Amino acid sequence: MPAIPRKDILKKFRGMIDKGVPIVGGGAGTGLSAKAEEAGGIDLIIIYNSGRYRMAGRGSAAGLLAYGNANEIVKEMAYEVLPVVRHTPVLAGVNGTDPFVIMPLLLAELKTMGFSGVQNFPTIGLFDGSMRQSFEETGMGFGLEVDMIAEAHKLDLLTTPYVFNPDEARAMTKA
Repeated sequence: MPAIPRKDILKKFRGMIDKGVPIVGGGAGTGLSAKAEEAGGIDLIIIYNSGRYRMAGRGSAAGLLAYGNANEIVKEMAYEVLPVVRHTPVLAGVNGTDPFVIMPLLLAELKTMGFSGVQNFPTIGLFDGSMRQSFEETGMGFGLEVDMIAEAHKLDLLTTPYVFNPDEARAMTKA
């Protein structure tokens, strides 16, 4: 299925909001789970690298650790999910802090594959204390996730970022 245009998704979602209908999104780690979600009427399907670990009986937190390349895992999983989804927007969980990716090229590739949008996952926002400080001080901070969301917006992808405080919410809104 080709990517659904951002304007079409937003029009639908604004109509739902006006009617007080919740917008429901859920992760899909396999084609079967995506088909079930779509049959159940879900509004967004998201492919996260953590889905690979959930399907292996591990917790979602495994997606935050360096067990595999998060962006490559999402692309691999897309080959199972995207072909079976018929009318629901599919978003990619993108590791915006990946130092080994040219972000505009990755995002363009995801759109070409059929993704309608992105989320920032894995996200630095789930870390705090000295770990978060270390990421920020070494140039792998939340600002890179904001930059990724801004780049995705330029490509007319739907962006539904994770934020964890008012400052991050403002930064993502501006992106």
